[in-house]
Amino acid sequence: MDISEFYETFFEEAEELLGDMERHLLELDVDEPDAEQLNAIFRAAHSIKGGAGTFGFDVLQHTTHLLENLLDHTRHGELVLRRDIVDTFLEAKDMLHDQLDAYRQGEEPDPEAFERICQTLKQLALDEMGKKVGDDAPGAAPAAKAEPEQASQPEEKSKEASSGVSDGDGGAEGRLTIALLGIADKDRDLLVEELANFGEIIERRGDSSRYEVVLETSTSIDDIEMVMCFIVEPEQLEIVAAGGPAAGAPAADVSDAAAKSDSGESAQSGQHSEAKAASPSKTPEQPAKAEPGKPAAKGQDKAKAKPKAAAGAESSIRVPVNKVDQIINLVGELIITQSMLDQTVSEMDATQGGALVNGMSLLQRNARDLQEAVMSVRMVPMDYVFSRFPRLVRDLAAKLDKNVELVTEGESTELDKSLTERIIDPLTHLVRNSLDHGIESPDKREAAGKSRTGRLTLSAQHQGGNILIEVKDDGGGLNREKLLAKAASNGVPTAENMSDDDVWQLIFAPGFSTADQVSDVSGRGVGMDVVKRNIQAMGGHVEIQSRQGQGTTTRIVLPLTLAILDGMSIKVGNEMFILPLSTVLESLQPRKEDIYAMAGDDVVMKVRDEYLPVVAVHQALDVADAETEPTNCIAVIVQGEGRRYALLVDDLIGQQQVVVKNLETNYRKVSGVSAATILGDGSVALILDVTDLHRLSRTKREAQSASRQTPLAKEVEV
Repeated sequence: MDISEFYETFFEEAEELLGDMERHLLELDVDEPDAEQLNAIFRAAHSIKGGAGTFGFDVLQHTTHLLENLLDHTRHGELVLRRDIVDTFLEAKDMLHDQLDAYRQGEEPDPEAFERICQTLKQLALDEMGKKVGDDAPGAAPAAKAEPEQASQPEEKSKEASSGVSDGDGGAEGRLTIALLGIADKDRDLLVEELANFGEIIERRGDSSRYEVVLETSTSIDDIEMVMCFIVEPEQLEIVAAGGPAAGAPAADVSDAAAKSDSGESAQSGQHSEAKAASPSKTPEQPAKAEPGKPAAKGQDKAKAKPKAAAGAESSIRVPVNKVDQIINLVGELIITQSMLDQTVSEMDATQGGALVNGMSLLQRNARDLQEAVMSVRMVPMDYVFSRFPRLVRDLAAKLDKNVELVTEGESTELDKSLTERIIDPLTHLVRNSLDHGIESPDKREAAGKSRTGRLTLSAQHQGGNILIEVKDDGGGLNREKLLAKAASNGVPTAENMSDDDVWQLIFAPGFSTADQVSDVSGRGVGMDVVKRNIQAMGGHVEIQSRQGQGTTTRIVLPLTLAILDGMSIKVGNEMFILPLSTVLESLQPRKEDIYAMAGDDVVMKVRDEYLPVVAVHQALDVADAETEPTNCIAVIVQGEGRRYALLVDDLIGQQQVVVKNLETNYRKVSGVSAATILGDGSVALILDVTDLHRLSRTKREAQSASRQTPLAKEVEV
């Protein structure tokens, strides 16, 4: 077995540990740090150090060791936290992330950056405590010696003494029995070879179902367990103390403590319990009872918690995304096949094929349940996205000299993983925009009667078949007059009677910025137009609500997934098309008096005192044999990019869920079309892009206006 097979597991788990470390560092109260948070940060660094040493990532191991020492001094109260010290820890965390990425790419980390962070951490220790850290940095075999600072803790000493492990500071060595469960012979040899790095192997026994290694070592159970769990699953590993007296805890002393702490239990019973714990033949499934008044042995704790740990390990599994995508694609094909069969059965005589009809009904229900179950595999909570912003807000607020509180809501709301990865950049732009343009400086806020600390809220919630994400600040809000003046100076068409919603949409124009001066945060007019394009590319749209002096809310509406679409089937001529149901507002029969031809051959339709641009689908897509008289068509009112349009189609067929197929991958980009699907009869139907369809229709109409009127405009009265 090549140990490099486990690299990806280490990389993924180290990424999670670094994420936990950053989260705890950002949540720390420097005036009254929480002990549990400090311990969690220390444990994350300790685990990464052990794994890095196992896989030979020496630079990562050494950097983590320096950080680990400082964190250990911090949790013992020897290093008093300040904001700048937390900043240094965050900088070290960023460096660990860079080193991890380098190893993942098969490269060595930047030596200059490594030397710089090492000097920073060492200098911090000298300045704050007058101590040197890192001189005892481990070599190629990490965790071969327990950390002295760990051994100095009474709690750690107590744990190690009771588990039969020395304190790592010159005491007697401990003897451990390490059981490997369900490991194949060829893989077991490598694991035993790895265990030899921790000490001397005294005995080996057992078979592939349970293979025991008796190890004489000065390394703590925690360290061994931490390193081995990067290679095997937790339920495949059991570690217990193999000899109490050898660990420096005489049985007599233990029995005395037992007698003193519990008068109801005799010294003889205490000796009996300890003797059972020391027996090599004693299995972890039958742990010795811990004496009252003393902490339970580490091995005993692990044995008792084993059923729960095993259940937790079996509750999740790491699967590459491409495998999930393959399953989703196959389920999509199954749904298409089921639709074909369903259509065939519907054309049969129900009296002759009753059993077949019932079977198809059951297949349809099961196929839908299977589809929903498989789609849920791709769903990840929005916390995956929101967890990236506390650090951004903290650093940017400090750079802008503002006080900002970040609040997140709806972190458990789930979204397709492919969308969560693509929404991060747009959200980053919106957050930076709120911090720079929205939230005022502390002095301005105080003068306006507000708290000196601004509030930025990120929230997510389900809304029908979509997800609604909001970025809300309690800043100064958008200034209508300033936006109109800036738009006019940039040559953007405006009107004094524009609605507020239309004015707010001006900030999405390319090159548009209201910043008074260019900085490294904003002012170049790059960002908001990209936000809008990216969200539209995901099938969503952006809305803005703002009140001057009270704040701004940017709302992003996205489909839950891009793989399955709720659609409205429409017919134009002999062609079938699909409209995303999320864009459809209503449908109606046009009246001649409601249709008006405008200058430039544009045509609009009046719907409840609102004039909507008319898009004739047959004209935009050159569909033959379609209805050209508007009053004989059906107008489907749709919304895209914050605007409403009236699409003229021949007929409405009905609603259905369709499996989305990428048209560019399988064919090429087609104007007015976002994707394609396969219908129940095996034919291909194009999924329309409402906004692009309007642009395409307008372009064609302008091209025809030079020579003649459009067929649509010819039939209407001005």
